[in-house]
Amino acid sequence: MVTSSKAVNSESLAVSRSTYVPSTLKVAVVVAVVSTTASRAPAEAPGLVPAAETAGGATAGIVDAAQDISLVPDSTLVKGLIPRAATLDKLLRGHGVADDAALAVVGAAGRVFDLRRLQSLRPFSLERTVEGALRLFQYEIDADSSLVVRPMAPGATTWRAEIVPIPKTLEHAASAGQIDRDTPSLFQAMSGAGEGDELAVGLAGIFAGEVDFNSGLQPGDGFALAFERYSREDGTASYGAITAAEFRNDGRILRAIRFTPPGGEPSYYDEQGHSLQRFFLRSPLRFEPRITSGFSASRMHPILHTSRAHQGVDYAAPTGAPVVAASAGVVTSVTSDGANGRMVRLRHASGYESHYLHLSGFAAGLRAGQRVEQGDTIGFVGSSGLATGPHLHYALMKNGSFVNPLVEQRNLPPPEPLAPDVMTAFRAARDAAFVELARASGSTAGAGAAP
Repeated sequence: MVTSSKAVNSESLAVSRSTYVPSTLKVAVVVAVVSTTASRAPAEAPGLVPAAETAGGATAGIVDAAQDISLVPDSTLVKGLIPRAATLDKLLRGHGVADDAALAVVGAAGRVFDLRRLQSLRPFSLERTVEGALRLFQYEIDADSSLVVRPMAPGATTWRAEIVPIPKTLEHAASAGQIDRDTPSLFQAMSGAGEGDELAVGLAGIFAGEVDFNSGLQPGDGFALAFERYSREDGTASYGAITAAEFRNDGRILRAIRFTPPGGEPSYYDEQGHSLQRFFLRSPLRFEPRITSGFSASRMHPILHTSRAHQGVDYAAPTGAPVVAASAGVVTSVTSDGANGRMVRLRHASGYESHYLHLSGFAAGLRAGQRVEQGDTIGFVGSSGLATGPHLHYALMKNGSFVNPLVEQRNLPPPEPLAPDVMTAFRAARDAAFVELARASGSTAGAGAAP
């Protein structure tokens, strides 16, 4: 604390003064009564205020008292989440920012960030003076960057906006867990290992073509994984990429290594260098839902009460659950009718076409002719058309004829392995990944891997 003292004439006070800090401070106040007629005695030690003789000969002592001085902050910091259907202008005005300042902030922010991308439930903060003037607005775009808007200078009416990275520290971490009676789902097992749902979703995505995470888990199944964790200055943390994973399921041991081929994109491969990405996802819904009606040549329709072919698979799922493209392709139609409800059709390579029926809505901007990648959201589960409740009807055609999507996905051949000239680099990455998995599980992960 920076302090200063000033001696004044008779019966005045020498008071320590402190610089402003926005909190309650304990300030030592030194009081000295000084005579104008008596001569001062020399100080006995440097830095001490000497006692002084009063006119009557009495000595005035030094009073050292401690007092609590409450310093009122000159600004208010507001933190929260973006409300649903909010705009930046509406948000600022709702927090007492003057109309002209709100307009100027929106203009500055719009020059560096598309404000249509403002997402509900994302964190924001703003600082206002007690007079209501805005000092700072900050919006967390994602886990990596923030939009920051502040005056060009203190008290200025012009504003500067910029996208700034969020400072983070990278940590390489590892974890392991097990499916048992107390933790029968992947979410629960991951939580029991001290990790969050996001990591469970990532692990399920890696092995989505191999494991039914809804009904195929058994007591004794387990996982180990190595991953990136980013820690922020405020103490919060987020996950980066899963660099290696192992899943033990019903006697099988499945392993995945994240590897980036020269000139390619990072992907996951098994121990022999085969890609784990299948041509079709096992399900167009993340975390395999419950199958309520399978592919059949004859099924009693629950509404029409007539026997007819059921040329697809019905998945029970809550209204609004995202429906994703089972494979990369092109949108051929986005339609709605009384029987199928809201429906999306996609055309894929090798003569395949997939259908998604009874949706509650379509992904924003989805249109015929649009290219979609595997895993892109195309719509949301609903009960439109002839449906007794919310579910997804998923159908697959091959060369113009309906086929069972579960059987077709299972029978597709695995992708080609990495090129021979890349295998040396892959093996080095694989062996390093197995060391991390062994550290996570305490086992000899990777034993018996192909050379």
